[in-house]
Amino acid sequence: MTARTSAAPPSPRSDLIGDTALALLAERGMRGLTHRAVDERAGLPQGSTSNHARTRQALLETAVRRQAHHEAQVLAPDEMPAPDGGVQAVADALALALHRYLTDHRPLLVSRYELALEATRRPELRSFFDATGAAFRGPLIAMMERAGSPSPRRHALSLVAWSEGLMFSCAIGSFHADVPSLDELRTGFEELLRGMLGDEGR
Repeated sequence: MTARTSAAPPSPRSDLIGDTALALLAERGMRGLTHRAVDERAGLPQGSTSNHARTRQALLETAVRRQAHHEAQVLAPDEMPAPDGGVQAVADALALALHRYLTDHRPLLVSRYELALEATRRPELRSFFDATGAAFRGPLIAMMERAGSPSPRRHALSLVAWSEGLMFSCAIGSFHADVPSLDELRTGFEELLRGMLGDEGR
């Protein structure tokens, strides 16, 4: 099911508005995101954001679209393991992506949580938020299939849950000042994968 959006098709102006919205969300939270605030931060003439995204829903959808765009670059699904990749290859790829997110893109994590919380209160945003995130599930399920998982969808969910919990803890939770190293993340993924796959994992 494709979510409908009232926002204009992506354009340089749309990207600027979306990126500015994400920056405001990370710095000020949902209450700090307004059309006027985006105009001021982006250096746009007053009313520019309203012309692009007339409603708050449209503005949030623009932000979600840019969030998904940046996450796709950070998580780099095109760098996933080759078809013959086993547990080690999967652990390496996931550790690298997560470490990159935690160390170089922490504001993007904060905006992610702001948008996710808002999506729980806005059904129309929930469907849009879910649709943009669907692109990440397929590659992860495929990775688990290549690693020898007998239940790739369930194991992909376990990986997502583990990763989400770690990201939350390291971005805004009790471990925000103690981000794991790349080696520590790799070890964590290896332990998780071998615990799930056992002798099935390659």
